[in-house]
Amino acid sequence: MNPTYDFHGQVAFVTGASSGMGLATASAFAEAGAAVALADIDEAALEAAVEQLTNEGHQALALTCDVADEDQVAAAVDRTVDTFGRLDMAYNNAGVQIPPADAAEESAEIFDRVNAVNLRGIWASMKHELRHMRTRGSGAIVNCSSLGGLVGIPGRASYHASKHGVIGLTGSAALEYAPRGIRINAICPGTIDTPMVSNMIAKGDLDRAQAEAGQPINRLGTTDEIAQAVLWLCSPGASFVIGVALPVDGGYVAQ
Repeated sequence: MNPTYDFHGQVAFVTGASSGMGLATASAFAEAGAAVALADIDEAALEAAVEQLTNEGHQALALTCDVADEDQVAAAVDRTVDTFGRLDMAYNNAGVQIPPADAAEESAEIFDRVNAVNLRGIWASMKHELRHMRTRGSGAIVNCSSLGGLVGIPGRASYHASKHGVIGLTGSAALEYAPRGIRINAICPGTIDTPMVSNMIAKGDLDRAQAEAGQPINRLGTTDEIAQAVLWLCSPGASFVIGVALPVDGGYVAQ
């Protein structure tokens, strides 16, 4: 049984929110009473997700947004505040994966693309969230890194560089804003059963059996397990937790 939270009267902003971990987290925020702004580049999937939430009686806003474009991020955060009147919590989840590659063969274009979304996208999201939160002197932000932000894996250099960067970004901003009443943390998911992972398995970029065996719990994680970690980090229960990179990985990095 998951813990319950009361986020009535609060507003959450979630990127990469049309599917997978983002959608699960946006739904969990809504079920806990928050008004939720869902941002994603996939407009059709985003509209379907928001329609489902509103049909269930929740307050939800669809924001088409490419997080690699800072202007779009700024506009999405501003519209969230304009619509709901405030911003209390954010889960910066949007990210992309790339096929495994020899570090000596990977192109600059691939490196730039994965870092534009995974690192600069989180930088831009956090930047504009903080601009609103600091005026209130309160808020909680969770950035999505990865177990790839804590370890290295052959063939994943550019992706892991982006996720290591998220942890550095999170720690520095957390120290800067803790005295101002804003808590910033990161989560580091292991291999989670998401559409992105399913696509990697279908393409042969990931072997499901190996991925399951690599996590001591011997299974993939669920999107709900990630959502619950995010909600806890945004809740009063984590009021003394600042600047952490929390593994949610079935024990992978504990090996």
